[in-house]
Order: sequence, then structure tokens, then C-alpha cells
Amino acid sequence: MQFVQVEGGVCAAEGFSAASCEANIKYKNRTDMAMVFSKVPAECAGTFTTNLVKAACVQWDQKIVASKKPMQAIVVNSGIANACTGKEGFDACETTARAVEKYLGVAYDSVAVASTGVIGMQLPQDKLVAGVEKMSKTLEESTEAGTAAAKAIMTTDTIHKEIAVTFTIDGKKVTLGGMSKGSGMIHPNMCTMLGFLTTDMDIEKSLLQKALSEVVVDTFNMITVDGDTSTNDTLLIMANGLAGNKKVTAEDESYETFKEALFFICRFLARKMAGDGEGATKLFEAKVVNAKTKEDARILSRAIVGSNLSKAAIYGRDANFGRFLCAMGYSGSVFDQNDVELFFESENGRLQVFDKGTPIAFDEELAVKILSAPEVTIFVDMHEGNEEATAWGCDLTYDYVKINADYRS
Repeated sequence: MQFVQVEGGVCAAEGFSAASCEANIKYKNRTDMAMVFSKVPAECAGTFTTNLVKAACVQWDQKIVASKKPMQAIVVNSGIANACTGKEGFDACETTARAVEKYLGVAYDSVAVASTGVIGMQLPQDKLVAGVEKMSKTLEESTEAGTAAAKAIMTTDTIHKEIAVTFTIDGKKVTLGGMSKGSGMIHPNMCTMLGFLTTDMDIEKSLLQKALSEVVVDTFNMITVDGDTSTNDTLLIMANGLAGNKKVTAEDESYETFKEALFFICRFLARKMAGDGEGATKLFEAKVVNAKTKEDARILSRAIVGSNLSKAAIYGRDANFGRFLCAMGYSGSVFDQNDVELFFESENGRLQVFDKGTPIAFDEELAVKILSAPEVTIFVDMHEGNEEATAWGCDLTYDYVKINADYRS
């Protein structure tokens, strides 16, 4: 590991500030708008939902990322998703960006916007503008401001999610930080979430995009809560170059160091979201090793954590290993069940329950103890190759139904 985890999130890197406010967009008596700002224009990259029904803000941000122009600000609201909102939804995006231009003096087409919440409701544009005005006066480059922003973008999340690391490039200290939100409507490609990353590294735009796109595959695309891919998935990164390193323009050692740090950040945030799934009581991990191909390992591990029966078994601490094997069997990956070994793992121990086509007599009490931990892993050895992958999800509880049965109220 060539990096060190440090305190903070989106404000950890040089030149980045954040703010949040109570805009009363949908929620009352809590912050519901956030802003991340770079004091200089930054290179940007992004990945977005694969859902054909894309929120207005997603389409707005895709245009910015696809252009050769820099990004300097991101404005996020929670409560209303600005999805399926027609022309008025696009107008809300531009109104927000124009407000940032007015109050901070940056080009409106360098302002990304993101929304999360209920689909099909219109955003109150007057409240968006008022929120931008408030936040433009309270931007701070502090850890506390970054944390407050991470809290403001939450919807059904129960915890805020942020992280930062430092590493050395070209003899210069470089910092990479981020925050995310996500609890429900989470499924791979690219899983339901909003994520915002900031770095003071100087890196060429195409390499920034390449690193982000590749890292997403084995981090954010490997989590699932409920099998629903959102209309609003957005992951953005800004790189403002203020660390002063020699600009990274090739896939060299500096690039690989950055990519390693980026993977660590994205994996951390992805696991936090999976473990904070709506109604969840524990993080549910599936690790598949020695598969024939990398894609087989991904498919199999995602199938295990995505199965409702598997998720219910994890919630009930039921050592019904047949559910995990069943999910693997319908995943689409081709394998021989007589090669497979399956184990339960957690901080409370490790227990093999299936051995190359044959069930093993095991201690039920130990199995319950292992499955009672806050983080539980189903470990599968395919014995068919050298590739591996890990997927993350959560248990399925009664509270998931309760939360989503009255989400609009």
C-alpha cells in the first residue's frame, strides 16, 4: 500500500471547499443541499447509471464530462431526484448552475448538479437558487465542512460516508478524498449512488477517466442491496492539480499509484453503502476465488449477494448453504458443482459447509455464531482457475419493506 488514510473527505485535498444548508426542498429541519467547490478549474471524469431512464441531472453532467471543459463546482440536493421531470427538470439543472455562476463567478457549464430522492417530482427552483446563495457565502476548506456536506446528501442512509488518503507523486504529497450516499435502489452497473471525489493531483483528463472507469468495475459495480438500478447514479471526480506534481500523462508508476489509491477509496465507500442498505443489520460479502475467468468470479459473487433467499438467510442466521449454491447455479456462469468448496466466515470464525459436491456435517451453533457478526462472508473456492472477485450486499429485513412502502410520505 503506497498511501495513508487521513481524516476528512471532499475537503481533504488542496483547494477544495464545501458547504451545506437547509433548503427545505423536501425534508424539514435538516440539511438537504451541499456544494463542493475547487478554487481553480479542475479536470473531471465521471461514470453514470446504465438505466435508460436517466435523471435530468445525469444527462447534464454527462455533457460536462464529455466536453473538454473543466469542472469547478458540484451542487447536490437530497429529497427529490429530478428524474422523469421533462423540460422543467432540465431547467432546474441550468437554473442551479446559473446561480453558481452568479454567486461564485464561475462558468455555468463548469457546474455539475446531482439529485437524489423521489422520482417524478419537480424541484422547487427558487429554493435551489436560495440554497446556492447561502452556500456560496459559507464555503470552507475544513474537515467539518466536508463532513456536513456528506450528511446533507443522505436520504434513507443511516450514516454519512467519507474518506481521504494521501500518497506521494513526483516527490509531492497528493491527497484524494471522497463522499458518497446510497442505501436503497442499489444494484450493479453502476449501482445506485451519488459519489463525489476530489484530488489535488495533476493528471490528464483521459487518464483520469480511464482510471475511474476501470476502478468502478470491481468496486461500485460489485454492490447490490435490492436489485434496482437507479435513474440517478452519478460518480464524479475533480482533479485540480494544486499538489504541484509533474502532470501524469502516461500509464506509468505515478498513474498506478493513483489508481491504487482510487481503488481503495471507491472500495471503502462501496462497502459502506452495501452495509448501510435500507433496513440492513449486517454487511453481506461473497468472495469467489480460483474461478476460470475474472468475469465468472464477478458473476458468481454478485449472484450470491443479490439473491433474496441468500439475503434472508443471512438475516435469519440460517446456515442454509444451498441458497448460495442455487444462486451460483442460475447466475449464467458455467461450472462444475463437484469442484466447489463453500465456507462461512466472519470475525467469529470460519466454517466449511460444502466440499466438492458433498455437504459437510457442521456445528450449527458455530454457524449461527459466525452468521451473527456485523460482517459476514460467503467464501467460495471454485478450483477451476486463478481468478477472483468480491461482491458486497446486505441482509434482507422486514424494515426494507417498511421503508420502501411509505417512501414518498
